[in-house]
Amino acid sequence: MAYWLFKSEPGAWSWEDQKASTAPGEEWDGVRNYQARNKMREMKLGELGFFYHSVNEKRVVGIVEIAALAHPDSTDGSGTWECVDVKAVCDMPAPVSLDDVKGEPDLADMVLVNNSRLSVQPVSDAEWRKVCAMGGLKKAP
Repeated sequence: MAYWLFKSEPGAWSWEDQKASTAPGEEWDGVRNYQARNKMREMKLGELGFFYHSVNEKRVVGIVEIAALAHPDSTDGSGTWECVDVKAVCDMPAPVSLDDVKGEPDLADMVLVNNSRLSVQPVSDAEWRKVCAMGGLKKAP
């Protein structure tokens, strides 16, 4: 199973918005970066990702699951952009900040540390387990 990280500005779409959704999954729309789009094309149903609040918070606040494979982004009229749908799985008991991630030697190669502007990024198995542990999850989902 692959793991991912999805960045969102909490003022645009927050973790609370994601959890409150009654839809089977919400489009991860509005991504206008080819590398991020291509990562979404690689995703498989049931894979998990960190929900990361960007801008002022800069922290992992929850975990989402891929609920629909890559499909046309409903906010794009050009047909260029695609997105996946995600659904909330669980809160991160203790949100993990970007500073915490940067301060952890085991996470030095994490995309979040080296390319923090990328809105959708892969996370390795070891990084997934480490961030989940740092966030207080007894067992990583």
